[in-house]
Amino acid sequence: MVSRLEHPAGGYKKIFESCDELAEPIPAHVSGKIPAWLTGSLLRVGPGLFEIGDEPFYHIFDGQALIHKFDLKDGHVTYYRRFIRTDAYVRAMTEKRIVITEFGTAAYPDPCKNIFSRFFTYFQGIEVTDNCLVNIYPIGEDFYACTETNYITKVDPDTLETIKKVDLCNYLSVNGVTAHPHTEPDGTVYNIGNCFGKNMSLAYNIVKIPPPQDDKSDPIEKSKVLVQFPSSERFKPSYVHSFGMTENYFVFVETPVKINLLKFLTSWSIRGTNYMDCFESNDKMGTWFHLATKNPGEYIDHKFRTSAFNLFHHINCYEDQGFIVVDLCTWKGHDFVYNYLYLANVRQNWEEVKKAAMSAPQPEVRRYVLPLDIHREEQGKNLVSLPYTTATAVMCSDGNVWLEPEVLFSGPRQAFEFPQINYKKYCGKNYTFAYGLGLNHFIPDRICKLNVKSKETWIWQEPDAYPSEPLFVQSPDAKDEDDGVLMSIVVKPGVTQRPAFLLILNATDLTEIARAEVDVMIPVTLHGMYKP
Repeated sequence: MVSRLEHPAGGYKKIFESCDELAEPIPAHVSGKIPAWLTGSLLRVGPGLFEIGDEPFYHIFDGQALIHKFDLKDGHVTYYRRFIRTDAYVRAMTEKRIVITEFGTAAYPDPCKNIFSRFFTYFQGIEVTDNCLVNIYPIGEDFYACTETNYITKVDPDTLETIKKVDLCNYLSVNGVTAHPHTEPDGTVYNIGNCFGKNMSLAYNIVKIPPPQDDKSDPIEKSKVLVQFPSSERFKPSYVHSFGMTENYFVFVETPVKINLLKFLTSWSIRGTNYMDCFESNDKMGTWFHLATKNPGEYIDHKFRTSAFNLFHHINCYEDQGFIVVDLCTWKGHDFVYNYLYLANVRQNWEEVKKAAMSAPQPEVRRYVLPLDIHREEQGKNLVSLPYTTATAVMCSDGNVWLEPEVLFSGPRQAFEFPQINYKKYCGKNYTFAYGLGLNHFIPDRICKLNVKSKETWIWQEPDAYPSEPLFVQSPDAKDEDDGVLMSIVVKPGVTQRPAFLLILNATDLTEIARAEVDVMIPVTLHGMYKP
């Protein structure tokens, strides 16, 4: 699963360049044969505008949100894209400057104002961004683009028009939620976000948004907090990008990458601090695993501990014979991976990109196993009895259970990331296959498949081709877990015609079924969904 390619031409730089939105959908040139049953829309979001006038954005998660759509019908394909009309975007376009602070880029007061106006602008408090460039997902009958703040943006999946901005703080006790909710078959949505708990101490809330309502009312209005996880530090919540869910449990992994809230609340408005400036690492904490039941929502006070790692994406979790198996895309150590994702880094020449990645945390796909039945008297004994894993859980004298993982995949500076599974059938269940985007020194250059049981791997890769997260779509007559297709947007900057395409692969062996090429460049996309 390790990349076989080098990228001395630096074509990857093109996926971090601004583009224009399209006035109308454009037809794609299809080669191969698209399955007749594959009729729907691939929706993706990501950054599409990397500067406002002569003011640059600095981080990969700063560019203004662009929504993309490939429509498939009767073997034909069209492509369309529009900028999402967030407050951050509209005000930037109106004032021709960066108005709202983004993840790694600080906004400053209008230079046209006098010194007294600029001074008071600094003390108006934190204006949280609504730049929803990370993911798109359904709630009830509606679709929302999101980032990781308290704002989500309702969009029309057909026209790509922006409908309205929603502040989740009006309905829930959260400071923000992740861009990776979990959805049950009936449409119930779960998510996690940090909040202020008792005595102003921090906690993490699992929130529940009910399924579509018979009276057509907005499910968000009926949202509630289901269960609360404690925080390891009172004023420093861990950065949370995703969480795990089995049939009966929630899994929350608390990493040593912390948000310094005191810094966030004080220095921000005085010195023009951005979000990245407020992160720090606790080099003594390690990593904590937390469990809670779903119904009823109750915290389980087991103290699972392991060594430090960064975590952005859960692959899957499931219950088996009194254990919870947790598969993760980890990055070793407490140094924050996002420190290496500034645009200046990923736009460097290839040798410099590789050099920078040498000092970054190293990626590893890991399996952890958490025993549900814990007895303190079994100190020093491995509590894991599942025959198919080498992961261990050992009771320590202080009452903590120390976890060691089984490594499912590891390659120096070769990440298996942006993982996907057959979510509809296997989320929270014992499964076999995971699909992912292969990062070669942080540059996406292959699509991967991993058998988590045998560790067998498959890849799709072409020279000077830069794919996106592969989304799995199950075939209607599927018998096996991997009966279906993978869909990914691929960019080939070196070609003179049709430099981007929708790639459709057979999910069984990653052979190409079809591609739909368009005569425009497409910048990097982060996450998305398939809408039948």
